[in-house]
Amino acid sequence: MSERALDFPPDSIELPAYLYDLDQVRAAYRLLRHAVPEPSDILYSLKANPHPWVVRTLAELGCRAEICSVGELAAALEAGVAPDRMLYSGPGKRDAEVVEAFKAGVRRFSVDSPAGLRQVEEAAARHGGGAECLLRINDRTPVAGQGLAMTGTASQFGADADWVSAEPAAFSPGPSDRSGSTVVGFHVYQGSNLDTEDALMAQFDAAIATCRRMADALAIEPRVLDLGGGFGAPFARAGQLPRFATLAGRLAERLQRDFPGWRQGRPGVLFESGRYLAGSCGQLVTRVADVKVSHGRPVVVLESGIHHLGGMSGLRRLPPMVPDLISPAGGEPLRQAIVAGPLCTPLDTWARAADLPSLRRGDVVRVPNVGAYGLSASLLAFLGHPVPHEVVLDGGQVVDVSQLHITRRPGRSR
Repeated sequence: MSERALDFPPDSIELPAYLYDLDQVRAAYRLLRHAVPEPSDILYSLKANPHPWVVRTLAELGCRAEICSVGELAAALEAGVAPDRMLYSGPGKRDAEVVEAFKAGVRRFSVDSPAGLRQVEEAAARHGGGAECLLRINDRTPVAGQGLAMTGTASQFGADADWVSAEPAAFSPGPSDRSGSTVVGFHVYQGSNLDTEDALMAQFDAAIATCRRMADALAIEPRVLDLGGGFGAPFARAGQLPRFATLAGRLAERLQRDFPGWRQGRPGVLFESGRYLAGSCGQLVTRVADVKVSHGRPVVVLESGIHHLGGMSGLRRLPPMVPDLISPAGGEPLRQAIVAGPLCTPLDTWARAADLPSLRRGDVVRVPNVGAYGLSASLLAFLGHPVPHEVVLDGGQVVDVSQLHITRRPGRSR
């Protein structure tokens, strides 16, 4: 994370706070744009960070949007993303969600089963037709090196490739004069957080081969291929975004083998990213609430915990998160320290054996590279603590300060 994201004094904002640097968002987009071949489009996955300034900045750069809920639909619309530049994905859509997206103008959906295909068909038939479906495919075998495997194993994501090959009629759309929807291509997302070219190339190679095999099984020539993403980035630790200098050329050659019309947009090629585009833009800044010794071990209690960052750490899927001290004060360093938050649960622990500089109550610390899967992936409602402020920087200047609020309102009875 660049130091310039903190070139105003921390006491000028209320802490804890997330800081998002839009210059870092633009830099990440430029790197990814050079890493994938032309012509192709990039989808920003709002699940990584739906903050309107982040989404708007990426949309202005040319990103489309990948959304998975009506909440993300609303966030994308608020940020100015045109509905015809959205892909609505996700394995468990409710009928009402599909209808709401359709009424808002979304026409492209990723579907995971024959039921999902029929669901979109029915919404299209009732609300004007014209839907385009990408059939999401769960391939036969996983690709090595994935952070989170999304295919090649029993999963809620996609239809098994062998199922599609064995029962192609089940995955064909209804009569066009009835629904106006059609299967226009395929969606293959192999896994996440791959930080080497070879690992990325292996999964894209498999994805392209799968799309070719599925096109032959359904006897169609796809108009769209969504090859997924998985572009890795450092999380909650210092580090730079990886560069993929030769990936675009390798991908272009591989696409040419199975889809020789891709350079003319037949099919159009899509890539997805959330982590790579937004991860490096954000840092969480918080204060030390207490420092003590327990059973001979130093314990640092912060004003932030898993309700602000890393709620999924309860699933033990996140690495230890060790904050940096912004203004070192000298003194004896802390060895093998526990770093915890203020919540009344032992799960609220960022690290169990961290080496830290000397810390005192009131010191300000930060966690870098948490612009993706930070605040929105945390346990915001647990224990009712205030949500951190979110501060947006552009050109080193503060352009927006906001705070989410969780409220209860009366429900609607049927």
